[in-house]
Formats: sequence, C-alpha cells, structure tokens
Amino acid sequence: MCRHLAYVGPPVPLAAPVLRAPHSLRHQSYAPADMRGGGTINADGFGAGWYPQPGGPAARYRSAQPIWSDASFAALAGATHSSAVLAAVRSATVGMPITDTAAAPFAEGPWLFSHNGVVRGWPQSVAPLAAALPVADLITLDAPTDAALLWALVRHRLRAGADPADALAAVVVEVAAAAPGSRLNLLLTDGATIWATTFDHALCVHIDEGSALVASEPLDPSPAWTAVPDHHVVVAGPGHCRTTPLPLYEGAR
Repeated sequence: MCRHLAYVGPPVPLAAPVLRAPHSLRHQSYAPADMRGGGTINADGFGAGWYPQPGGPAARYRSAQPIWSDASFAALAGATHSSAVLAAVRSATVGMPITDTAAAPFAEGPWLFSHNGVVRGWPQSVAPLAAALPVADLITLDAPTDAALLWALVRHRLRAGADPADALAAVVVEVAAAAPGSRLNLLLTDGATIWATTFDHALCVHIDEGSALVASEPLDPSPAWTAVPDHHVVVAGPGHCRTTPLPLYEGAR
C-alpha cells in the first residue's frame, strides 16, 4: 500500500505536511500506523505536486528513491510554497516496476491524483475496463501499474465533463466489481477542492475555516482529525467537508 495526503488553504511550504509535521508523510514512509496488511514501509518512491500559480497547472516532483534519502527534494520542499499540495509515498505491489513515473501524483493540467491500495488480479481482472479507453491513453500510461490505469480511467471521465466525485465513485465501483478484494482509496485535487474515496483502507480529514487536509493518517495528535467511514466519497475544502456513501453495487466485495 501507500500513504498520501492533499492540502488546500493558505500557502505553506511543501515541507510542512510532507516533511516537518510530527507524523509527516516522510515519517509515515518508514513508520506508518495503519498499513492494514499492505506492507511495513513505503520505500519504493514518492512524489509531490503543487501549484506555482493558484488556478494554474500543477508542478510535480517524483522519484524512485525513498523520500528520506532525497536531499534535493528536502531543499526544494523547504523553499517552495503553495496553496495546494498532493503528495504520496509508495509501497509497490509485488511485480510492479519501481520507477519515478510509477510514483504518484499523476497529473494533467490542474489535476493531481493518487491511489492508495491495490487492484487484485492485475492486469487480467481490469483488462475489459482498460479496453474501453482510447488506445492513445493506454500507450501513454505513466507506468504499467494499477495506479496509472486508475488515473487513466478517472481522467477519461473528467475529460468528458464528469463531476469529480462522480468520476471517482464510478471508477471505484467498476474496479471493485471487476477485481473483488481490491483496495481503492483514491485522492484527487484541482488546487481548490479535494475529492477522495475510502475503500478498505484508512483516511482522515482535518478541516478548519481556512484550510482542508485529507490524509491516510493524522499528521499530528490534534483531536480535530476525523476518520472517514469506509466505502465513502469525500469532498473537502476550506471550512467544509461532505462524505457520502459509495453507490450500492452487486458482488464488488
């Protein structure tokens, strides 16, 4: 499994949630609290995305190194401020490549995306879903991984004008039905709002009037963190958070 987070609010250094918090993403990479049987550490790469200009396209840094060993990123993260961040540390599923392009976030325009979990029976289980995508999307996947395909499925719906929450929910329901036992925590932002799903893995939120933070695990001991129920969709932003159950489906678990 992986660990990921997304933040929107007043500009902060990338290092604040990713490196400096008491239980930052870097700390979660070697001492995660809730992997749920999906490994013990997250040492197979990492990535962070942010917005140099609010409302503009996202910038991104990805590496196949463990986050704790990358001094270049530490320097960048301390000097770079943004009003929105999406970052992830990776624990690669056995058999999937460990390359920088396999690390989240996946990106297009203002969108940043991450997957925490695993698609069971990869790749045969989801081959019919992949076959429905444009061929160009398949041959330009960032990497031959379940997360990259999930991003292609979500992105296809976003390009068609789907509501982001609906796009995430539809992909989770379809993939869960095709690949029972999958873990499908998805995370998406456009720099202003955060959308996420919980599907057999942990997620929590921290909301105040000025900011929103959605993360696999609380970044600090504050009692303001709230666990998101399993099998829900989250829509969060500064001062607000809405969680709704995923649509019902047959035989997906």
